[in-house]
Amino acid sequence: MAKANLTIRPGGRIGPVERRLFGGFVEHLGRHIYSGIYEPGHPTADADGFRGDVIDLVRELGVSAIRYPGGNFVSGYRWEDGVGPRKERPRRLDLAWHSTETNEVGLHEFSAWLERVDSELMLAINLGTRGVQEALDLLEYCRIRGGTDLSEARRANGRDEPFQARMWCLGNEMDGPWQLGHRNADSYGELAARTARAMRQVDPDLELVVCGSSARSMPTFGHWERTVLRHAYDEVDYISCHAYYEEHDGDAASFLASAVDMDAFIEEVAAIVDEAREAAGSDRTVGISFDEWNVWYMRRFMEQEKITDIEHWPEAPRLLEDRYSVLDAVVFGSLLISLVRHADRVTSASLAQLVNVIAPIMTEPGGPAWRQTTFYPFALTSRLARGEALAVTVECPSVSTERHGDVPAVTAVATRDEGVAAVFAVNRSLGESIEVSVDVASLGATRVGEAHVLSDPDVYAANSLDEPDRVVPRALETRLDGSVLTFTLPPVAWAAVSLEVE
Repeated sequence: MAKANLTIRPGGRIGPVERRLFGGFVEHLGRHIYSGIYEPGHPTADADGFRGDVIDLVRELGVSAIRYPGGNFVSGYRWEDGVGPRKERPRRLDLAWHSTETNEVGLHEFSAWLERVDSELMLAINLGTRGVQEALDLLEYCRIRGGTDLSEARRANGRDEPFQARMWCLGNEMDGPWQLGHRNADSYGELAARTARAMRQVDPDLELVVCGSSARSMPTFGHWERTVLRHAYDEVDYISCHAYYEEHDGDAASFLASAVDMDAFIEEVAAIVDEAREAAGSDRTVGISFDEWNVWYMRRFMEQEKITDIEHWPEAPRLLEDRYSVLDAVVFGSLLISLVRHADRVTSASLAQLVNVIAPIMTEPGGPAWRQTTFYPFALTSRLARGEALAVTVECPSVSTERHGDVPAVTAVATRDEGVAAVFAVNRSLGESIEVSVDVASLGATRVGEAHVLSDPDVYAANSLDEPDRVVPRALETRLDGSVLTFTLPPVAWAAVSLEVE
């Protein structure tokens, strides 16, 4: 059996594991809202029409902050459509996803749902088809206690207290030609800086996110970040990264190494931020908000699901309802490891998305909700990764991939908080189990708390409406001898081990 030796380095502190690292993303897309989180008449629905079974699962998932209302959707969205009496709200064409938006759920309803799932509101504003004034209007509506036209309108609409929205995204994927209102880097950077300055005249304590590249593979990547930060460095707190991964043409080995690309993406953006900080003569570092990430089989959407018929604008169509396998969940878990391993630079992240749409939670209208395979790595990492992230040195065999070359067979990270620690690890090998030995001397570990592994002989096994528990984590056998923790990872496996420490 292959062996891997891991060492949690003494003094190898990376940075605090911010709770916003375990954020989510809800967009008006497909069945995410309608028959996802909101389904009046469902057996579990509360008085406001929100599905109770979904609320329970989102709480179990442990999502800290949720970015809303998009996504591509936001670049054509008029926030005013989603406030006020429901019967007076307009029906609109959603050009991003070629659908009809009923506006039954808007800012007030979504904020009420956030209170039920114990999550923070992270708002995106439309800088695609709108601009500075509309951003100021939404900010006044949300944040001013009263005494103005828009703040009093909010109160008349049933919300006496301001919305607790601290983090705001200045548009969405403005580097993408698919985006309504797509701009070049100079044009967007100027608009984002103007909007940020204006918003801070209302509330100087906002946390503002400027759009970075929508993928590392974008032809403008690097140039986009440098140009946008040249305009906006002193005005913003974060720059965004977006990344989605999928298996291409049966190349599971390269897919399993997807976190290599995420690592490079984060490190390259961090280096650009450092350049921009020096150029700006600033003493503050702009953080990274990885506010869209997931496994997404985008080609399926482009080839099979994309709606284009001008006569067909459906309400809440079934779009992007990817069914996730064990393989997908292991890749997903490795992406979480990458985010935690860069906790010094990535202090906010949003899993895209939460329900039905490329989601860890699925629902059937009028029927049950269930957990996809990707649910488990997120829920367990969100619960166990506390305190500070710690660097892990890995000595292990390599695996060969077409896209990424030779990569370590094992990727791992550790966290430590008062009295507890955790180790997260992935075996990327398609055919070989690996015995993992972890030197935990620097932690002062006294006993194993809990240990989980997600794997299956069929790496394409998945959960479904008919078999909602086909894939679940199982107990991982571990041994703690003195300062060495040992366990065996099957091929294509994700694992999490918690430890009690001195």
